[in-house]
Amino acid sequence: MTTTLKESGSLDRACALDLLEAVQKYFDLMYDCDTSRFDQVFAATVQLHGYRDGQMVAWPAHVYRDILDKRQSPKSVNAVRTDEILLVDFSSTTQAFTKVRVRVNTMLFVDYLTWHRIDGKWLITSKGFHVESSTGEI
Repeated sequence: MTTTLKESGSLDRACALDLLEAVQKYFDLMYDCDTSRFDQVFAATVQLHGYRDGQMVAWPAHVYRDILDKRQSPKSVNAVRTDEILLVDFSSTTQAFTKVRVRVNTMLFVDYLTWHRIDGKWLITSKGFHVESSTGEI
């Protein structure tokens, strides 16, 4: 995992470590598709945007959760796991941004994730995704 932290003077180390733990929960969810943990990763108001089959899509939380429920998890087929943090940027102790790369079976995604600290937990409030490769190759 490669991580670049741009820390402001007011950002404490615990806050940054909490975010990195939250990112790991996101990676775990993408690998095992266990949506019983969906609300531990995504805010109820999350919006997801990206291109699928050449068309821009926008999904609210319940639609994305349903997609994950129906997806054959990479874990269930013992697929290669690839996940890495490309960038972490904090605007405050309650808002951050991460750029990550994650493999879902043969598809490689680059995701832009906006995080907010809500009731002491980092949750994704916005996800922009890009299919970097459909063959798993960079």
